[in-house]
Amino acid sequence: MENWVKAGKIAAESLNYGCELAKPGIKLLELAEKIEAKIKELGGKQAFPVNLSLNELAAHYTPASDDTTILKAEDLLKIDVGVHIEGHIGDCARTVGDDKELIRASEACLAAAIPLCVPGRKIREIGKAIAEAANEHGFISIRNLSGHGISHFDLHCGLSIPNFDNGDETVLKEGAIIAIEPFVTRGNSARVSEGKPSGIYKLEKVKPVRDMNARKILSFIANEYSSLPFASRWLEKEFPKAKFYIQLLIKEGILRSYPQLYESSKGNVSQAEHTIQVKENPVILTQA
Repeated sequence: MENWVKAGKIAAESLNYGCELAKPGIKLLELAEKIEAKIKELGGKQAFPVNLSLNELAAHYTPASDDTTILKAEDLLKIDVGVHIEGHIGDCARTVGDDKELIRASEACLAAAIPLCVPGRKIREIGKAIAEAANEHGFISIRNLSGHGISHFDLHCGLSIPNFDNGDETVLKEGAIIAIEPFVTRGNSARVSEGKPSGIYKLEKVKPVRDMNARKILSFIANEYSSLPFASRWLEKEFPKAKFYIQLLIKEGILRSYPQLYESSKGNVSQAEHTIQVKENPVILTQA
C-alpha cells in the first residue's frame, strides 16, 4: 500500500498546484508542463498526460507541443492528473472557473459516491447516487463516461463505475482500488462524442516493425511508459520525427490513439475525481 498512498498524495499535491496556477492568461501548455514537472519534483512519474479540457470538452485534451491556447476568464477548466509509483496509480481531477454552480454539482456527486465505496456495494447504487446528486443541483451526469477500476500499471482495469443507475449488479470487493469520476453538464444529451485526435496514445501490443527508427521509438515507449498513456509532445523531445513514427505505429495496430471527448450538445462540463480504496471506511488515496 505504501506506493498507492505515495502516488495518491503526489497526485493530489500536483493537482492543488495546478489549480493555483490556473489563472486567466496562462497558456495551457505552460500549465501542463509545470504540473508534470511538479510530479517529477515530488518523486512521481506521470500515469498519463495532464488533461486540461475546456468548457464542452469533457476529457482527453492535453496541449500539443505547439499549442498556443490561453486560459480565458470565462473558461471552465478540468484538470485531471495521474501519477504512478512503480505502476501504482493515483488519479484525481478538479474543475476551476466561474461556473461555481456546475463545479459544486460535480463535487457534490463525488461526495455522495465516496461513502458508498464499501465491500458488497452494488456499483449501480453508486451511479444512482451520482445521478441523483447532479439532478438535485439542476444538472445531469454524463452517462457514457465513468469511473474505473485501477490496478498495477493499468489505469482502466475491468470494473466500470457508472455515473447513473445502469442496472449493473456487480459488487465492490474489499481492498479494490477504484476511481470515482463524476462528469456533470449543462448540456442536454448526457453523452459525449468523439472529436479530434488528442495527442494521447497508449501501447496496445508489441510486434515486429521493419523501420529502424520506429523500432527505436517503440522500444522507448515500452520501457518508459509500459501500458500507460503518453503524450506525443513527450516523445517529440526525444525523437525529432516522433509524429511521423507514431502514425506508422498506429497503422500497424501497435499504438492506440485517444480522441478528444466533447459533450454532444456542446454544453459545459465539470469533473471531480478521487482514487479510493474500498473499505468499510473508504480510504481517499488522492488527498494532499
